[in-house]
Amino acid sequence: MDQQIKNQPAIKNLLARMPEEIANSFNDEQLTHLLTAVGSRSWGKHKIDARGTFKIPFYQWRFYYVVLAGKNYRELSRKEKNASLIVTSLISSIFLIFCAGLGLLVLYLIKSALGIDLLPGFSLGVWSWFKSTFL
Repeated sequence: MDQQIKNQPAIKNLLARMPEEIANSFNDEQLTHLLTAVGSRSWGKHKIDARGTFKIPFYQWRFYYVVLAGKNYRELSRKEKNASLIVTSLISSIFLIFCAGLGLLVLYLIKSALGIDLLPGFSLGVWSWFKSTFL
């Protein structure tokens, strides 16, 4: 049997799960077709799937790159779930603080436009800046 095809990780894994007499009965052509079938990964479709190879001049090896992005369908580990929860909480908190600040700014501008003075003699200067910039 061709040692090159037999040393492929996918073929090694496949043959290791079979009885030895059956694993030894495959010829090179059959193993090549098995490698193609196992390696096709029709289940692994991604929204972004950029793969390619490149060769650096005056260097004997070719290098490959893979960029994949898409929805994650796999089950997350406990550590990944905790990290996801922390990041989601942080982003949600920042969003809520931003919205609350923006809401308070809009309310302050409405109050100032209506001429309501809650603290006589005190001003943040936001209304005068807003009038000079936008009105």
